Formats: sequence, C-alpha cells, structure tokens
Amino acid sequence: MSDNFLLFISDDPHWQPSRNDADRAVTLLKLIAPKADGVEASFEDDVTFYHPVQNWSGVECSACGADAEQWWESAMDAASASRFENLNIKTPCCGTDVSLNDLRYIWPAAFGRFALEAANPNIADTTNDQDQQLAECLGTRLRKVWMRI
Repeated sequence: MSDNFLLFISDDPHWQPSRNDADRAVTLLKLIAPKADGVEASFEDDVTFYHPVQNWSGVECSACGADAEQWWESAMDAASASRFENLNIKTPCCGTDVSLNDLRYIWPAAFGRFALEAANPNIADTTNDQDQQLAECLGTRLRKVWMRI
C-alpha cells in the first residue's frame, strides 16, 4: 500500500519561516486535513528537492516547452554538487537561462529548505482559498506537491 503526502514549499528555495509562523501553519493544515495521519513542518539546512516520487510524469523547459528529461538529470547532478545552492542553468534545448525550480514539472515538484507536510491527508485536494490562507500564514507564495510513495 502506498502513502500520500501533501507538501507546501515556498517558491523561494532558500526561504524559511519563523518557528511561530510554521507552528500556525501546522495548526491551519490540521484544520484543513483533520483526518491526516500527521501534519508537521520541517526545516532543512540545505535546499532539498521535493518531488512526486511515484507520481513523476516528466519535466519540460520553462522557456520553450521542450521535453527536458534527456538533460534534466545531468543538470540535477551538477546542482546537487553544490547542495542546490545554485539552481540556475542554461538549457541545452533553447539556450535560455532558467532555474531548475522554474522548470515545468508535469506533476509539481519544488526546491526548498522548508516544507509543510500532511501525511495521508485523506482529502482529494485543497482549495485555492485554503492554499492562499496557508501562504498568508507563512508569509510566502507556496507551491503544492503531491508525493506518492
């Protein structure tokens, strides 16, 4: 049996909230997903790649829309060498400077040093209003990642 995780990550990969704001966001997410197996906030020392695992459906260049699968892995390897401090790359497909964080992940993914997470949230999805409430609570724009393990 697989587990599902609903994660909210800032659109700024290096950003972290205050502990107080994170605690308030945990409380709010518990109200949004009251039947979740658990809700927590995690702070990371280094930028982490949060991806959909079994939901992975590919990645496209954010500049030209080309399939990026053939060069994405080597770009990730290069970025991981610096612990994802620098996510900027020049795309081989169109030669545009982009961030790995801004590529079009078919099933959303994000880079960050903070994640708000609900384990097996037992909800189909959150509403735009709920997403906005969480973003306001944390004080940053958020990306939503559904992870299936």
